[in-house]
This record gives sequence, structure tokens and C-alpha cells, in this order.
Amino acid sequence: METSDFYGTEKVSRILLKIAPPVMLAQLIQALYNIVDSFFVGKYSETGLTALSIIYPVQLLMIALGVGTGVGINTDMAYYLGIGKKKKAEEVAGTGTPLGLILWIIFAAVCYVTLPAYAGMSTDSPEVIRDVVAYGRIVCLFSIGLFTEGIWSKILQAEGDMRTPMIAQIAGAVVNIILDPLLIFGMLGMPEMGISGAAVATVVAQGISAVLCAIYIMRKCKILIPAREHFKVDGPLYRELTGQGLSMGFMLAIVSTGTVILQYAINQLGYLIIAGHTAARKLNSFCSLPLMPLAMATATFVSQNRGANQRDRILKVVRYAMILSVGWAVFITVMVAFAAPSLIALLSGSSESVVLENGVRYIRWNTPFYSVLGILLVLRNVLQGLGKKVVPLVSSMIEMVGKIAFVLLFIPILKYFGVIICEPVIWCLMCIQLIISYY
Repeated sequence: METSDFYGTEKVSRILLKIAPPVMLAQLIQALYNIVDSFFVGKYSETGLTALSIIYPVQLLMIALGVGTGVGINTDMAYYLGIGKKKKAEEVAGTGTPLGLILWIIFAAVCYVTLPAYAGMSTDSPEVIRDVVAYGRIVCLFSIGLFTEGIWSKILQAEGDMRTPMIAQIAGAVVNIILDPLLIFGMLGMPEMGISGAAVATVVAQGISAVLCAIYIMRKCKILIPAREHFKVDGPLYRELTGQGLSMGFMLAIVSTGTVILQYAINQLGYLIIAGHTAARKLNSFCSLPLMPLAMATATFVSQNRGANQRDRILKVVRYAMILSVGWAVFITVMVAFAAPSLIALLSGSSESVVLENGVRYIRWNTPFYSVLGILLVLRNVLQGLGKKVVPLVSSMIEMVGKIAFVLLFIPILKYFGVIICEPVIWCLMCIQLIISYY
């Protein structure tokens, strides 16, 4: 744990360039799981492809809880390293595993019970409901690999180890790509499992990533192995981590819940609009990819320098991260202005004009507002790194309430254009609240 000098003395630009790209790659790999599943499932069944679109927000919610809690623990570790309490940072690291297991059990139980109702709210097709439940129950019940790997990766990154999580996640992605066609179509002696095969491939891949992290931890990083005291729920450290870790996790989970609500409204607009929106959202995920890792990197940096009482370095990293976010927004807006039609056609696999036109409209309206999105993500994570648990949650609540308002009031009138402007309008409101809170 020699990260204190690195975060406290190294150039801000070099720190961000070291810790942001691995997080970016991890998020890209998580996005690829659903895209790879969609590619092979789409060749097997049209109802299966629709089911994946419906279950995707639930997967985002699951990732938000696992990764968000890991970032919260990462932030606490960085703070204790900043004030020179390495033993305390080790205790924080050891408590991460029990916390991840508790989250997995709760999430798996809730999803198993509620998935049929969620699927019924999203579609009237019995075949699609069946596929949603089949795929969703597998990826939720066996999500232990996602939760443990998500937390272990963030703890390793807090120690300055960016390489190990990246290798583990790449290995998992490769396994998923290999297993998908084998299990979906029943190739090379494997059983033909259809959409359930895609789910099994996903959880096996996530499990392999977690196992690789576990092997490294047992050999090189034993401080992450929990001791008996780490399972005492009533301990002060556990309560502190529950507050810090879950506040970050719930912050992202609230955002994902808003996405689930918005998806319900989209599902009422017809299958062609759903297809165009699904393609646009996938393109949106890639286009906005650098913004969240950059923001998460600032949270770790700010927390460590808060512990070291380095106010000037905190202000500097905030300015630097905002400049990078706005610069990326300008670049991607120009690129999308020219390439959007071709990219939407590629991702949707459709030549229908309704699909292409709506997908292009969505992405072209959204990318100019990435500058606002980038600033709000930076400020939300910086406030988390400063130990402010409530303000980021308020920001997330604004997003969820805003999406509910659009679903109830504006989308019924504006139709798909209401969906297009929903998030840009909400981003602006959130950004105003966060700027006031920060300054």
C-alpha cells in the first residue's frame, strides 16, 4: 500500500491517465457482455433479443450496486491511506468481501421473486416474458461473481493495482464470447440451451473473473481475505463502510431504477422504436464511456488528498477532470454528427426507416449534452470522495423523479421525442444542484 505518495505528489494528469483507463476498460467489458449475448441470441430467436433489451436495465442495476459499493470502499481506503492509517485501510479492504456477499444474497432473492412481474409490465408476449424470466433468474441468482469481482477490483485499484482487475475482466470476456455460441446453439457436444445458454455463459465468465482475482488475492494480497471480525455487522467499521459503500452503490442503483422506469414507457411505443432506441442506447454507452471512469478516478484521488489535507490538489483535479469531460463531449458530438446513421444501422441490424431515424435522432440530441453529464459525474464523485453521502443521493433522486415525471407527463404527449430530451433536461437540473452543493 504505497499509493499515498503517488496520489499526494504525482502530477494530476498522470494519475488520471493511469487510473481512469483500466476502469474504462472494465465498463467496456461489462457492456460487451450484453452486446455479445444480443448478437448470438438475435441469431437464435427474435423474442430472445427483445428479452435481452428488457432485462438490460436490471443488469445495469446489479452492476451499479456491485461496482458502486466497490467504489465506496475504494474511497474509504484512499482516505485512510491519505492520513497514514494503513492498518485501518487494510481493515476496510477485509470487510469488502462480506459486504459483497450480503448484497448478492439480497439482490438475488429480490430479483428471483419480482422478475415475472417486471417482465409482465414490460411486454404482453408470453414468449418474451418466458425468456426474460429464464435469462434474468440465472444472471441474478448466480451473480456472486459479479459482486465479489466488482468489489475486489475496486479495492485492488485503491492499492494502485490496475493490471490485475483488467486481466481478470478480459479473461472473463473472452470466455463469454467462446461459450455463447456453444451453449446457445448446442455446438461441440454442448446442450442447446437458447437464451438460458447466454445467461450461463455470462455468469461463468463473471465467475472466472472473480476466481482469477481471488487467486491473486490469496497469493499476493492477503489483506483482502476477511477475518472473523469482518463479519460483525454491529462493528463501527462495518457501519461506516455500509454508509460509504452503499451510499455510492445506491446512488448508482437509483439512477438505474430511473432507467428501468423510462424503459417501461419506451416499451409502449412499438417494437420498431424499441429497436431503434436499443441500438442508440448501445451506441450511447460507448460514446459516453470515458466519462464515468474519469469521474470515479477523481473520487479516489480526492478522498486520498482529503486525508492528506491537500486542498489545492483537489481543486486542480476537479478542474482537470471537467476540462477532459467537456473536450470529450465536443469530440464525440462531431464524430456522431457524421457517423450516426451508419453506426445505428450496424448496431440495430435493421434497414427500417423508423428504426434508423429514431436511433439517429436520439444519439445526435444526447451527445452535445455530454459536457453537462461529464461535469455532473465529476462533481457527484468528488462530493462522495469528500465524505458527502447525502448530496450525491439527492442528485440521483432528482434523476429518478425527473424520469418518472417524463414517463407520466411528457412522453404520453411528445412520444419518442419526450424520451430523447428526457435525460438531457434532467442532466441540466442535476448539474445545477451539484454545482451549488460543491461550490
